[in-house]
Amino acid sequence: MLRRSAERFPSKPAILWQDRSVSYRELDLAANRFANSVIGLGIAKGSKIGILCRNRLEYGEIFFGAARSGGVLVNISVLYAPEELAYVLDRADVEVLVFEDAFAQRIAEIRAGLPKIREFVVIGAGTPGAIRYEDLVSQASDMPPAVEISEDDPFSMTYTGGTTGRPKGVLASHRNRAITAHTVMVHENIDERDVVGIVTPLFHVAALNIMFQPAILAGATCTFLTKWNVRDFAAMAKRSGMTACFMVPTQASQVVSDPEFDVADYPRWRKLAFAGAPMPDWVQRALIEKMPELKLTQTYGQSEVGVITVLDHWHLPARLGSIGRQAYNVDLAILDPEGNPVKAGEVGELVSRGANVMLEYYNEPEQTARFFKHGWGWTGDLAVMDADGFVTLVDRSKDMIISGGENIYPKEIENVIYVHPAVCECAVFGIPDDRWGEVPAAYVLLHAGAALSEEELVSHCDAHLARFKRPRLVKFVDSFPKTPIGKIQKNLLREPYWAEREKKI
Repeated sequence: MLRRSAERFPSKPAILWQDRSVSYRELDLAANRFANSVIGLGIAKGSKIGILCRNRLEYGEIFFGAARSGGVLVNISVLYAPEELAYVLDRADVEVLVFEDAFAQRIAEIRAGLPKIREFVVIGAGTPGAIRYEDLVSQASDMPPAVEISEDDPFSMTYTGGTTGRPKGVLASHRNRAITAHTVMVHENIDERDVVGIVTPLFHVAALNIMFQPAILAGATCTFLTKWNVRDFAAMAKRSGMTACFMVPTQASQVVSDPEFDVADYPRWRKLAFAGAPMPDWVQRALIEKMPELKLTQTYGQSEVGVITVLDHWHLPARLGSIGRQAYNVDLAILDPEGNPVKAGEVGELVSRGANVMLEYYNEPEQTARFFKHGWGWTGDLAVMDADGFVTLVDRSKDMIISGGENIYPKEIENVIYVHPAVCECAVFGIPDDRWGEVPAAYVLLHAGAALSEEELVSHCDAHLARFKRPRLVKFVDSFPKTPIGKIQKNLLREPYWAEREKKI
C-alpha cells in the first residue's frame, strides 16, 4: 500500500504531525530503514516487535517498517498500568520493544521481569539501557529488505479493550487488514484529495487499521493528534484543512457541546465515521444541525473481524438506531447458538467469515476455539436483521440479564433512558437479586446543569418499557470508566455487586 502510494504521490505529504511533515517518498524510505534496523537486531519472520507510543510521526514509519521486516507489530495501549503492561509484553512474546520516552519510567519499573525482550528502543530523549530510535534508523539502508512475505503471514497484533477479564491479543494477517482497508476506503469515500484526522489512539484497530491504513491506501494525507482535546482538535482541523476523520461518540459529543464551537474551525470537514459505542441520537442530530455539509457514516466492527456493517449517511435520520447493512468485501449472518440462521426480526448472534477475520487470539487456544464455531467468527453481539438487511444490535450476549426467567437486553433500557433530554450517557447492567436472580441497574451521567431524580427516571422508563425491565437501582455518576475506543467498561461497574454476593455465599 505504502509503496504504491509513494510511486503515485512521491512529494505529497503522507503524515502531518505538529510542525513536522513527511512526504510519501520519505515515509516509504523511513519504513525501509526501520525494517532493515530490526532485522539487524535479530528480528526473524514472525518475531514480535512491541510499540508503546502515542500518535506521532514515528508510529507511521514503524507500522509499515515492521510489516516489511516480516515481524509482527504488537500495538500496546499507553493506558496500561505497569502490571497490565508486563502481562501483555510477556504474553505476546515481544522481543524488541520500541517505546516513547514519555513511558520510560513505566518501562523501568517492569524491565527486570521481561526476560524475553532482547532490545529496547526509545523514541525521543535518551534512556539508559535503550537504543535511541534516531540512532538505530540513521545507520540503516533505505532499500527494501529482502524478505519474502505472503499475504497470509501474521502482520499485526492489537489487544482487545479488556471489557471482560484480561485483554486478548488479536493476531491478524496482511490480508485480514488489507480487506478492512479496502472496505473502509470504499464506504467512507476516502480518496487522494482527503486530509484524514487520526484522533483516536493508533494502538487501537480503529485508528490504525480502520483509518490510517485506508488513508495510505488511497494516497490521502493524514494529520495526527497526539492527545485528545476538543480545542486542540479544532485547531488541527483548521490548520491542516482536515476533510475526514473517525471519532468515538464521546469525542463527537464534546465537539457539538464545545462552548467555543465555531463552524469556521472546520472549513473543509465533510466526512465523519464513527463506531466503538452507541452514538446517542441527540449527538447525531446536533452534528447535522451545526454542520449540515458533514456526512455521517456509522461503521460496526471489532478487532477480530474488521468492519462488517456500514450505515451510510443517506440513510440518516430515517435509520437512526441501526448499524447498517453488510459491508462491501465481507460476509455476515445472524445465527442461533447451534449455527442456524434466524428469521428476519428474530434475535441471534452476529457472525462473520472470510479473509477479514483474524487468524487467532495469540497464545489463547481455548478463547480462539470459542470464537470460531460452525465456520464463522462469533462477535458476541446479539442482533436482529430486518427484511431489507439492516442490522440492529440488541446487546452483548454476555450482558443479557435473565430476571425471573425473562431475557432483558440492557441496550433496550439504555435506548429509552437516552430519550430523556437530561441524560448525556448511561449504562445498564445486571446486579444480583435474591428473588429474581438478577435485576437491571442504571448508571446515568447527566448533561451539565441538568437535574433528574431517580423517581423521575424510573417513571420515564415505566412509560416506555414493561415493568419487569425498569431499573431497580439508579445511580448518578460524574464519569464512566471506558476503553480507549470509548466503550463503557460495564464489567468494572458490575463486578463489585457480584463480588459482594460471592462473599455472602
